[in-house]
Order: sequence, then structure tokens, then C-alpha cells
Amino acid sequence: MDHKESFNAEGIGKYYHIKNLKKDLPAGVVVFLVALPLCLGIALASGAPLFSGILAGIIGGIVVASFSGSQLSVSGPAAGLTVIVLNAITELGAFDIFLLAIFIAGIMQVILGILKAGTIGNYFPNSVILGMLAAIGIILVLKQIPHALGYQGNFEVEHVFSAANSGQTLAAISAALAKINIGAVIIAVTSMLVLVFWPKFKKLALIPAPLMVVVLGVLMAQFFSGTTFSLLPNHLVQIPTVSSFADFKALFVAPDFSQITNPQVWTVAITIAIVASLETLLSLEAVDKIDPIKRVSPTNRELVAQGIGNSVAGLLGALPMTAVIVRSSANVNSGARTKISAIFHGFLLILAVLVFPGIINQIPLACLAAILISVGCKLAKISLFEKMWKDGKDQFFPFMITVLAVVFTDLLMGVGIGLAVAIIFLLRTNYRNPYFYSVDQSNNSDLIKIKLAQEVSFLNKGTIQYTLANIPRNKSVVIDGSHSLFIDKDVLAAIYDFEKNAKAKKIKVELVNIKPHYELPELKELIIKTQHENVSTT
Repeated sequence: MDHKESFNAEGIGKYYHIKNLKKDLPAGVVVFLVALPLCLGIALASGAPLFSGILAGIIGGIVVASFSGSQLSVSGPAAGLTVIVLNAITELGAFDIFLLAIFIAGIMQVILGILKAGTIGNYFPNSVILGMLAAIGIILVLKQIPHALGYQGNFEVEHVFSAANSGQTLAAISAALAKINIGAVIIAVTSMLVLVFWPKFKKLALIPAPLMVVVLGVLMAQFFSGTTFSLLPNHLVQIPTVSSFADFKALFVAPDFSQITNPQVWTVAITIAIVASLETLLSLEAVDKIDPIKRVSPTNRELVAQGIGNSVAGLLGALPMTAVIVRSSANVNSGARTKISAIFHGFLLILAVLVFPGIINQIPLACLAAILISVGCKLAKISLFEKMWKDGKDQFFPFMITVLAVVFTDLLMGVGIGLAVAIIFLLRTNYRNPYFYSVDQSNNSDLIKIKLAQEVSFLNKGTIQYTLANIPRNKSVVIDGSHSLFIDKDVLAAIYDFEKNAKAKKIKVELVNIKPHYELPELKELIIKTQHENVSTT
């Protein structure tokens, strides 16, 4: 890696170079185009003012990204919180009372980060995280089909991918098939073709394909005006129009602090803090997996950043937010390098409201649907399913069950079901041999020996990552797997990532008897063989 493209997890980068703006700024434009309809759709589905969704995107882009240690994660209003928000506003009786709960939830998240509760994200296996990503991709595609077909019905819940509206999604697709708008279909198909073929031409690739899709979409919508292909108003983006500072000021809502002793407010705050923190940690882990530079984001710092963001959201009148995988994935796929892209997308959301509401309201939802469908297809690509199948049943079944559970229930419940299945597979082997590892540094102060035990599961990933991350600079490390009958794939990934990135800290790494892959049947045979040899010796 070029030294000018080396980064750390704490800031924009020790060697940040201005040339990264060529990637960060276009990626910020793409994230903005993806975030805008999502912010509006989630606000609608939450029963909240439209501006509260956009404001959450602005705060997530500027405030959270500024405090976050993640370079590629993007924060904003989360679909996974929609049902919670809708029910909370209904139960509390007023939006300003709900804002107080958001403010308190943000303070709780800051406290969780200070207490170092972010490490819980290390204990989710790869199969479950990848299953979550694939499920979100599938649901994202399904949710955008009505827009691509020019559905003329109610779009309130179309951008939300929680299982509670999975029936509505199928109903919307069915209705869209019955009443197709040819103009929207032409725009969607053209947009998909541009997204596929535009990057293949190097000279044209200087302009981001999604940006070109939006420009073409606006031009085609104008060209179709007055013809049989003409689009209806609900086929276009609709954001609030601000004509004066007074109008802009009126969009902000302050929390009702007189309800600070209301027990319902505290119940809602605790719920938001827990759910938002879990979704953030899962999304952060997922984004780190697809980061081409393979940086590791500080989870505790992320909780603090999210807490600051939600506290500001509660004070100004925005929806609660989390790190969100859809926008983050779009950020990664667009070639972003640092958090500048997320911050830039936040400023673009401000401009959309203040300066360009008329232009933004001319963008067809069909071309935005094409962008989101493209993101969804990349998250749920066929090759991922093939890879998980080849990795074995202990990886494929938790992965596949997570996919199905997230699609047919909701994000958190689906991940919980997938995690339970992963634990069942783990217990099949883990009960035979307790896990331990030892660090030997007695003979040579510059040499650290880490000996792994017979069975190393994904539950030990957090401990091993912590140990490896805290090895001082200029040391020599020997990781010995001579006694290991089984090492989980997540742990292997952590070890190989450490070996790959150790040069940056001038650490010499030697792997002893650590294989790139371990099979469960092999483990069983080795255990039986070992037991037989022990009996024979006795």
C-alpha cells in the first residue's frame, strides 16, 4: 500500500493526501443520492415530520462522522428503528416528548462507550454478519421494485426494510405489476444499464455512474413530460421547500424537558439506546469486512460518536440514528477512502433543503431505485451464497437462516435467530475441549509467543483481537497452532489480518502450524484418534 494511502482508525489519516478527495467527494455525492430518499421514507414510515429524517441524515453525516473513528461508516435514520419510533410517538402522545427520549438515549450511548461496551460486536460470527448483509440486500431490492415499475400508490413504507411490512412489500409489488408506468420502467432500465456499463469505460468512469444516472433520470423525466410516458408527482422525490430563514427555523423542534420524570420517556430512551447501539455495532463490523483497506474501527469510540449524534438529534428535532449498512455499503462501493465522504454527504443534504429543493424534487424515484437495487445486488450476490456453501455446514446454515430470518422478521430478531443457530453449531464441538491460550514472554523481552489451545471458537475472537491489537511496536510475535485441532474461521481471519497489518507497527509475525482452513469432521477424527492413543498408552 502506498504510504500516502495509509490510514489509522482514530482520524482522517496520518498520511492523508489531497488526492483522496477525488474518491471521497464523488462517493459523498453517491451516498447523498442514496440517503435522501431513505431519510424521507423512514421519516414518513415513522410518523414523524419529513424534515426530521433529513436532519438526522445531516447530523449523522457531519456530527457523528466527525467524532467517529470509522472511515467508511455512514450514520443516519435507521429503518430498524422505524417500528420503535412509530410506537413511541404514539404512546408518548407528542413528537417533542419523544425528542426528549432520543436526547436521553444519546447520553446513555455515550456512557456505554465510556464503559467500553462496544466490544460486544466482536462476538458476532462472520456467517451471521454476512447473512445480515445479504438479507438487507434482498429486502432492498424488493422494496425498490415498486418504484422501478412506477407504482402510483402510497409510498410511505416503501423505503423501510423491516419484516413488519414484508406483506406490504409483496402487495406493493403486485399492485405495481398491475399498474406499470412505462416511463418509470424505461428510466429504471436505462439507469441499470448505465450502472453496469458506465464504469467499464475508464475515461467515462471519472464521472460516478450513480451521478450520471440521476442526471439522465431528470432529463428523461423532462423529455417524457406531456407524453404517454409522463411521470406523476408521486414518481418524483419530494422534500420540503424553504423560502426564508423563518421557514427554515420553523422546521426545528425542541424537546419537552418538562417530561423528564415521565417513566415512559425513560423506557423509550433505554429501548432506543440498546437497539441503536446493537445495530450500530453490527453495521460497523459489517463495514469493516468490506473495507478494501481492512481497517478496524474502534467500537467504543463509535458508541460515543453515536451518543453525541443522538443527543444533538434530540435537541434539534431529528429522528434517532445508527450506523447504517445501506449507505455505508454505497459509500464503500463508490470508492470512498475516508470519513470526508460521509461529512460531505451531510453538507449536500443541507444544500438540498436550502438551495436546491426544486432541482431535487425533479429526480425520478425510478433512477434512485436503480441505484439502490444495484447496491442490494452487490450485498446479496450469488457468489457469496456459493462461498458460504463451500465453507461448510457450520457456516452455511447460520448464514442462510440469518438471511431468511431477517427477511421474514426484522433485523435484530433475524440476527438473534442466526446467532442462536451459530451457537448451536459451536456447541457441537466446543463442549469437548475448553478454550485457552497462553502468552510466553519470559526468555526474550522482544519475543512474544502465543500458543493456541485445541479448540478456538468465534467466541474467543474478541479476546484474541484485543491481545493482538495491544502488542507493542517493534516486537516479534509467534502464533503457535501446533496443538489446535480446530480454529474458527473468524479467528483465522483476525490472525491473518493481524499478520497483514503488522508491518505498519514494525511487528514481525510468524505463524506456526496454522492452517488456512479447518474442517469439523477432521476435528472429530483427530479427537477419536487422540482418545484411542491415550487408551492404548494406558
